[in-house]
Amino acid sequence: MKIVFTDQAIEKLKVYELRGDRVIKLKYETEGCGCVMSGVPFLWIVDHKEEDELVIDTNYGPVLVEKSKMVFFDDELKIDFVDSANCFKLSSPNQIINPRMRLIEKSIAAHEFKA
Repeated sequence: MKIVFTDQAIEKLKVYELRGDRVIKLKYETEGCGCVMSGVPFLWIVDHKEEDELVIDTNYGPVLVEKSKMVFFDDELKIDFVDSANCFKLSSPNQIINPRMRLIEKSIAAHEFKA
């Protein structure tokens, strides 16, 4: 899997000062979706790596991805930031996967989503 961040996405991520144990995780969330096939990708900031996660090197830094959820992503991914929507966009050469992807700081709220 290859993940590339655009310059706009990297600029928006700078405010989160990701260093030390804080890293980006590309999360395929299925909770509350009714079916695993109806999951939604998010960006999470986490402070630890889970056992079932792979580390993907990117042009921004390491990104964690759950091994069991990689099947839901294309081999080449691009993460951009859309100013007009104030959110991230996940796409591949084949499709737009999530045009309004949220970034959630899970390292701060370990068991709740921040709204």
